[in-house]
Amino acid sequence: MMEQKSQPQWESKVSTRLTHASADQIWPLFKDFFNLHKWFPSLSTCYGIHGTNGEPGCIRYCAGSSIPSNGSTGENPVSWSTERLIAMDPIQRSLSYEIVDCNIGFTSYVSTVNIAPGGDDHDQSGCVIEWSFTVDPVEGWRLEDLEKKYEVGLQKMAKKMEDAIVKIGSQVKLHSQSVMATTNALETHKPSPQAETETKNR
Repeated sequence: MMEQKSQPQWESKVSTRLTHASADQIWPLFKDFFNLHKWFPSLSTCYGIHGTNGEPGCIRYCAGSSIPSNGSTGENPVSWSTERLIAMDPIQRSLSYEIVDCNIGFTSYVSTVNIAPGGDDHDQSGCVIEWSFTVDPVEGWRLEDLEKKYEVGLQKMAKKMEDAIVKIGSQVKLHSQSVMATTNALETHKPSPQAETETKNR
C-alpha cells in the first residue's frame, strides 16, 4: 500500500507601507509581544503566560474572533491560540513566532514580521511592514482567502499604530511650542542689564 503524500505547506507574505511612522517608531509596538491586542483588530485579549515579554521562548495567549474556531457554536465563538516567540532581531527589526496550540485548525504554523525603513518615492521617513507565514493547509480555507484575511488585518493594525504615533508627535509638538512661547514671553519681559543696574542704584 502506497503512503499518501502530504500536501505542501502554504506559504504567503503580505505587506503594507506607512508614510507617517518610521521603522524605529513601529518596531517597539511589535516587540511588545504580550500586548498585540492594543493594535490588532478583532483580537480582544493578549497576555503573557510564560517567560519575559519580548524574549525568545516567551509565550502569549491570544483570543478574539478574527478566524473562526473549529467546531464553533453560538453567534460569537471565541478563537484562541498560544504563541511562542522563537526569534527576535532588534537590529533588523524582525521577529518570528510559532503557534503552540489553538482551536482554529492551524498546525505547523510559523510567522515572521519584518519592519524595513522606507516610505514612498518622495519620502523615505516611513516604513514597510512585512508579515509572512507558513502553515499546513487549513481545512475549510483556501490560501487566497487566508491571505486576504492577513492583508486586511495588517493594514488595519498598521493604520492604528501610525495614527497613535502621529497623535503622540502632535502632542509633543504642541507641548514644545507652548514651552517655546512661554520662554519667549519671559525673555520679552525680562529687564535689560541696564535696567537692573538702575534699579539697584535707586
